[in-house]
Amino acid sequence: MSPTFAQLGVPDSICSALAQRGITEPFEIQTATLADTLSGRDVCGRAPTGSGKTLAFGIPLVAATERAEPKRPRALVLAPTRELAEQITLEIQSFAGPVRVHAVYGGVGYEGQIRALRRGVEILVACPGRLEDLISSRHVDLSAVDRVVLDEADRMADMGFMPAVRRLLDQTAESRQTVLFSATLDGDVAKLTRDYQNDPTRHEVGDETPDITAAHHTFWKVAKADRAGVTSQAVNAVWPAIIFCRTRHGSDRLAKQLGREGVQAETIHGGRSQRQRSRALNDFSKGRVQALVATDVAARGIHVDGVALVVHYDPPEDHKAYVHRSGRTARAGESGIVLSLAQSDQMRDLRRMQRAVGIDVDFTEPDAGGLRQLALKPNPELVAGHEPEPETARPRPQRSRSEGRPRTRATGGKGRSSRRDDRPKSRSNSKKASSGARNAGPKSRKPARKSSAKSKSGSKVRHSAQQSTKGNNGGPNRKARRAHLQPGARRSA
Repeated sequence: MSPTFAQLGVPDSICSALAQRGITEPFEIQTATLADTLSGRDVCGRAPTGSGKTLAFGIPLVAATERAEPKRPRALVLAPTRELAEQITLEIQSFAGPVRVHAVYGGVGYEGQIRALRRGVEILVACPGRLEDLISSRHVDLSAVDRVVLDEADRMADMGFMPAVRRLLDQTAESRQTVLFSATLDGDVAKLTRDYQNDPTRHEVGDETPDITAAHHTFWKVAKADRAGVTSQAVNAVWPAIIFCRTRHGSDRLAKQLGREGVQAETIHGGRSQRQRSRALNDFSKGRVQALVATDVAARGIHVDGVALVVHYDPPEDHKAYVHRSGRTARAGESGIVLSLAQSDQMRDLRRMQRAVGIDVDFTEPDAGGLRQLALKPNPELVAGHEPEPETARPRPQRSRSEGRPRTRATGGKGRSSRRDDRPKSRSNSKKASSGARNAGPKSRKPARKSSAKSKSGSKVRHSAQQSTKGNNGGPNRKARRAHLQPGARRSA
């Protein structure tokens, strides 16, 4: 029987805050690291995305961090992406009580971040680039930081942040505690551990490539000109989906092509503002759009429940990128599908990548119907009698183990496929769909121009928009597709 949070040394106030969210028993990575981290030791941990790392390092930070002076935080968490920094902040704030937690990252204005730093922040969550900007403008001083966490350290290395990470660590207190979490502990991460950690305890949880073991992997032979049409068929068969493209321009172009095919899609990449990225992610997580078209900025650090399909529209750079991208599905005990589109001149490289990842899959012709049937097959890990550790995929309350394995958002665990003619035809039905049914599709948030006289409540206008659908496929018409999706309610931690 695993120990409780209290038995691991977590203060009563934090235990109570966690219990209010239904978090009663620690996950494996938390059980392995909490005692060492609470005692002040350096920790080097390898664990997959979504395994509960935020609580593993967040609880000790809240428990031990002292009151901060203005512009002088006492604890620092470095993260590779804006989305991950925001999610870490929301998660820690949910049990932090009076401890002030704030995030700083690019893509948004400086004013709010500067105001927070002037008031004082105990735990600062930051992306390296924006943090260095704030330091150079003398809005923050790291000399009082005696607790540092490096989350997704391997991803920061992949993104070229290691020189900045080293510069930032050099500005913190010499006697600091340094906690590092990464999916891999070799290469630049190993050098960082050697140079900046003091006799760290090492904890490894899960397999080297745990994010893809539960997914169904399939490879389709597709001509370059046919990729957009084939992708729309795949998404209409199984969604919600995340589609990965190589470039920003390619992501925007594909989203427009999918829109012409009746698939509602949003884009997320480095060329969009933080507000646009947050809105797109929120609309996707709430079920308002079927697909999120992304560059590799979304391969790590974005945790969304119930992603049924990952599409490699452009091949990943290497096997590591394949693992990171594919890990967006088959999470929290659910199954999922990873679809790779392969042109004839790409097959040799993709076969080499398959060998590096440890999968052996034939290249077949596109078959949306077969994809839909594949979505109904159970998680192969569960069939083998191994139930993966539950996880918190979105910034939402962590489940206690007594609640059991979470059901799929679509059908209570019975399948993922979705047909466009199953989409809701009224706003009331849309609300039900977004809360739990993958068989009900995204709603159009703006009425078509052709409408009857508008009543005070606007109900007639909404009715006319619902009636003006395209053909017999149930998809939204062109005017509705072009409607600007309003940002949804902010997700709770």
